[in-house]
Amino acid sequence: MPSKPIEPLDLEKMVAMTLAHYGLRADEFRDDTRDHDVSQNIAALLRHIKGESPFTILDFGCGPGRDLRAFTGLGHTAIGLDGAAEFAAMARADTRCEVWHQDFLRLDLPSERFDGIFANASLFHVPIQELRRVLRQLHAALKHGGALFSSNPHGNNEEGWNRGRFGAYHDLEAWRHYMSDTGFTELEYYYRPTGLPRAQQPWLASVWRKPSP
Repeated sequence: MPSKPIEPLDLEKMVAMTLAHYGLRADEFRDDTRDHDVSQNIAALLRHIKGESPFTILDFGCGPGRDLRAFTGLGHTAIGLDGAAEFAAMARADTRCEVWHQDFLRLDLPSERFDGIFANASLFHVPIQELRRVLRQLHAALKHGGALFSSNPHGNNEEGWNRGRFGAYHDLEAWRHYMSDTGFTELEYYYRPTGLPRAQQPWLASVWRKPSP
C-alpha cells in the first residue's frame, strides 16, 4: 500500500495512463479476449439475483462488449460502462447496447437501477484509497436485494504498475473487508481457472448482495 495518500493530480495521471494503455491496444485486446470463457462468472451472478428475469445488468468495465453480448443473448437488458473511449465505441457498435463512457473514479450512476452488476476484471484498477468510495457508488446503483459479481487478480494487498496498467491486488480477507465495510454481504467466492492448483489460479471471484431494508 502507498505510504501516503495519492494526490488528485497523480490519480488523474494514473487513470489516464491506464486508459491510454488499453486504448492503444484496443483491437489487440478484443482479439485476445473475445473467446475467453467466463460463463462460470456470468452464471454465478445470475443465480444470486432475486426475482424474475429478464434482469437489468451493469457490465462494469465492459471492454469491447463480449459479456454484454452474453447477457443480451440470455434475454437480459445489459448496459455497459468503460473508461476507455475506444472500448465504449467498440461495445456500442458490436452489441447495440447502451454503453456509458465513464472512468471508474468519476462515476455518475443512477440510484437503485440494476438487478446485478458484473465487474469482471475491472475493480482491481481502482486504487486502494478510492476503493470504498467506488464500492459505495456501486452499492447505491443496485436495487435492494441486488447482486454484484467481481473477479480480480489477487495478491498480497499491494498496488502498483504492471505492464503499463495500474492495479491493486487484494487477498480474500482484505477484499471481504472492503466489501462488507461498504454494505455488501458475501454470497460465495472461488478461484479461477477451476481445477488447477491455487498457485495457478490468479483470479479471485466473489458474489455479494446489497441487503434488502
